[in-house]
Amino acid sequence: MAFSLDFIRPGEGTATRNTLEDGSYLIGRGNACRIRLPFPDVSERHALLLLLGDKAKIEDLHSANGTYVNGMPTDGIVELLPDSVIQIGESMLRVSPITDPQVPIPDPQAPSTKHQAPSTDFQAPSTKHQAPTSSNRPDPAAVKAAAIRRQVKEQIQRELIERLDLKRLTVSGVDRAGLEKKATEKIHEIVEQVRTNGKLPAGIDAARLEREIFNEALRLGPLEDLIADETVTEIMVNGPRQIYVERRGKLQLTDLEFLDDSSVMAIIERIVSPIGRRIDESQPYVDARLADGSRVNAIIPPLSLTGPTLTIRKFAKRTLTVEDFIRFGTWTRNAAEFMKACVIMRKNIIVAGGTGSGKTTLLNLLSGFIPHDERIVTVEDAAELKLVQPHVVRLEARPPNIEGRGAVTIRDLVKNCLRMRPDRIIVGECRGGEALDMLQAMNTGHDGSLTTVHANSPRDVISRLETMVLMSGMELPSRAIREQIASAVDIIIHESRLSDGSRKVVAISEVTGLEGQNVVMQDIFAFRQSGVDEHGRVMGYFRPTGAVPTFFEHLRSRGLNLDPAMFDPSIDREVHLEIVGGNA
Repeated sequence: MAFSLDFIRPGEGTATRNTLEDGSYLIGRGNACRIRLPFPDVSERHALLLLLGDKAKIEDLHSANGTYVNGMPTDGIVELLPDSVIQIGESMLRVSPITDPQVPIPDPQAPSTKHQAPSTDFQAPSTKHQAPTSSNRPDPAAVKAAAIRRQVKEQIQRELIERLDLKRLTVSGVDRAGLEKKATEKIHEIVEQVRTNGKLPAGIDAARLEREIFNEALRLGPLEDLIADETVTEIMVNGPRQIYVERRGKLQLTDLEFLDDSSVMAIIERIVSPIGRRIDESQPYVDARLADGSRVNAIIPPLSLTGPTLTIRKFAKRTLTVEDFIRFGTWTRNAAEFMKACVIMRKNIIVAGGTGSGKTTLLNLLSGFIPHDERIVTVEDAAELKLVQPHVVRLEARPPNIEGRGAVTIRDLVKNCLRMRPDRIIVGECRGGEALDMLQAMNTGHDGSLTTVHANSPRDVISRLETMVLMSGMELPSRAIREQIASAVDIIIHESRLSDGSRKVVAISEVTGLEGQNVVMQDIFAFRQSGVDEHGRVMGYFRPTGAVPTFFEHLRSRGLNLDPAMFDPSIDREVHLEIVGGNA
C-alpha cells in the first residue's frame, strides 16, 4: 500500500507532499537518509519510519532532540494513526494511507499548500526561503494541542463503542432520552478514569471533552455549537478537515474539524435516516432537513472528490417579522403594507431570486398575512415553511427507494392537493413540470397561491416559467403558455443578495396582461443602488416608481383601505393598511 508523507517546516508557510511505498525509511540530516531533513536540530540518523500494508510505525534512534508523536515523546516503536503528527526538531510530518480520500495538510493554519512531484527520496524545502510574516508562521504548540486532543478523543470514542452497544440499545427499545442519558454516563465514566490515571494531557478541559465526544457520538459533532450560534446562517462542511460558516453574508473558515470521513458520514446518516431519506453509493446525494426546519444537502464520494460534503442552511430560531425586515433594510413599511393587501386580496404571488437570497424566508413572511380562517396546503421538497395559521396541511415529496421505486414528486403532490379543498396552495419552489400544474391551479379558482422561483429579475421569471412548463412534456405553443402566465400571475417580488452580503427586496412588479407575444409588467416598487460606503456596504433607496397597481380600485370592495400616496415617489411617509371588513 502507498502512503503520502506531508512535511512542513515552521517558518516556511508551505507544505510538501511525497508518495512512499512499503519499506523502511531512515530519517535524519545525513546524506544516507532516504528522508533527509537538513536542519541543525535533526540528528544524522534521527528516526526510522516503517511502512507495511496499512500500518505505519516510527522509532526514535536515540536522537539528540528526540522524536515526538502528537506532542508526546516516543519510547520504542510507536504505531501511527492517519492523523498522527510527527515532530522531529522543528519539523512536522504526517504519514497517511493513500487510500484515504482526505489526506490533510499537517499545518491547519498555513494559508496555502504546494504539492511537489512524488519522489521516494524526500528533500525538505530549502532553508534559504524568504523570512515569513507573522500571519503565515505556523504555531507548533497549536498543532501539537490539536493533534493530542484528536488522539485522546479517538481513544475515548473507541472505548465508548466497546462499552455502549448503541445498536443493541436501539433495538431493545431504549428511547432517545434514555440512550443519551446512558451515553452521557459512560462518557463521564471513561473520562474520569483517564483523568484519575493521570493520562489526560494538561490543558484539556474534561467537561468540554465530554461534550464534544457526546455530540460526535449521538448528535452533530462539531456542528452542534454552530447550529446553536445565531450569528451563523449557513454551515459548509468540505470533508472532515474544512468547515466554513456564513456570518452576515460573508464566508469564514472555522478551526473545527471532524475526526475522519467516517465521522462526517455518521453525521449525514444521523440527519437523513429519521426522515426516511438515504445516501449511499447508488444514491450519493440527498436533500433533507433538521428538526428545526434547517435545509440540508449532502453529497458523498465518488461524486464529491473532497470527501463527504454537507451544506446546512439554517433557519432562524425565531420567525422573522415585518418589523425585522424593515429594521434589516430588506424593504420598507409601505412595501410591506402593499404586499399584505395583495395577500389578503388573494393575488397570486411569485417570490423570485437567486440561491441564498432569502426567497423561502420571505415566502414564510408573506404566508403570515393569510387570514387564519382559511385552509392552507403546502407542498415542499423538504418541509421548511413554518406557518402560524391553525388550519395547515403540509405535504413533502418522497425520493425513490433502494429499488428506484416509490418516488412522489412535487408535481404529484400539486395535483393531489387540488383534491384537498385548499383555500391557498403554497409550493416551496417550482423548478420543473409542476409549474404547469401550479399555473392551472391559479387559473381555476385557487387564487392567493404563493411559490418561489429561481430567477435573476422579474422579467426573467416569465422566461423561467415558460421553460418549466415545457419541461412538463406538454407540447404547448409559446403564446398559449404566456397567456397562462399572464392570466395566473399577479405579483412578482424579487429578492437579491447584494455584494455586501445583505439581502434586499429589489423589485415588486405587477403582471398586467399580454400584448401580442409579450407579457406586460410594471414595477410598483424598486431598489436603486447609489453607491458603496467606506466599509463596503451597499447604499441605495427603495422607493415607489409612481406606477399604481391596476387592481387598486378594487381594494375598497374587498374591505381594504390604502392611501394612494404610498405610490407617489415624491411623498416620503409611511402608510398603513386599514382593514374595514372581516379579512384580518
